[in-house]
Amino acid sequence: MQTSMEARIPAASKSSMLWKKLLRNRWLYFMVLPGLLYFLIFKYWPMYGIFIAFKDYQPFLGFWDSPFVGLKHFERFFNDSNFIVLFRNTLILAFYNIVFFFPLPIIIALMLNELRQEFLKRTFQTLIYIPHFMSWVVVVGIAYIFLTTENGIVNELLVQFGGQKINFLVSPDWFRTLVTAEVIWKETGWGTIIFLAALAGVDPQLYEAARMDGANRFRQLVHITLPAIRTTIIILLILRLGHFLDTGFEQIFLMLNAMNRDIGEVFDTYVYAVGISQGQYSFSTAVGLFKSVVGLILVVASNYLAKKFGEEGIY
Repeated sequence: MQTSMEARIPAASKSSMLWKKLLRNRWLYFMVLPGLLYFLIFKYWPMYGIFIAFKDYQPFLGFWDSPFVGLKHFERFFNDSNFIVLFRNTLILAFYNIVFFFPLPIIIALMLNELRQEFLKRTFQTLIYIPHFMSWVVVVGIAYIFLTTENGIVNELLVQFGGQKINFLVSPDWFRTLVTAEVIWKETGWGTIIFLAALAGVDPQLYEAARMDGANRFRQLVHITLPAIRTTIIILLILRLGHFLDTGFEQIFLMLNAMNRDIGEVFDTYVYAVGISQGQYSFSTAVGLFKSVVGLILVVASNYLAKKFGEEGIY
């Protein structure tokens, strides 16, 4: 009896301490609650719907009564002639985003960090943040106004300098360049926020010591600034790889037309076409699930490699 009582006392004590901590920090947990509810309702709760990828889902039969078909939809997708085209198009656009877009917020953040006049720094930050708050409809509309062959500013300038008009909006050769350029213009400024926050945490005494040792601004950048934000860069790169195949539905959908569809159709637009337009819910869910599994594999692999080379991962 005494032994059981002794075993219960530490457990009760731990429980009491836990409740005291929760009560003491109740307002902090209350602030976390909206974000937690968002992920539970919109991210975790809908995950049960992925099971329709293994069923021949029919709305009139319902979720549970629809017949189970196993990997039928995955086999159909992998054997479809569209699979190679979709995978190639999505992979190229994702590669463009990683190579051309991902480094730019880092470069812009480093440039802003070098500005010593606070007014200029705040002004430039505000100007480059604004495009993030525009919808893709507005961004594509702006691109149309600038690039259309009918009085578009870019084509008018080409003619003024003796060139020929280029139909950017329907040319397959310009599609990927335009998509990547729009992403860069819209999201680069917003992407600098995390890097600027990381740069704000660098100890100023390190720069003072470096200046006393004769290090110029470039050497301070190479030996102090970049190593200080290296962990942040790696973590964000790992998270970015998790969305590697997410090329963005709205932007691509608005940019697609009959002339560039062969190189512009990606997984996101294909899921919309077969799932919403054609009502093939199970098949489109299988396509989306495949894309998510690829993202999960990339996150796990990149996190493993980061830790292998002595860096911090996301878990």
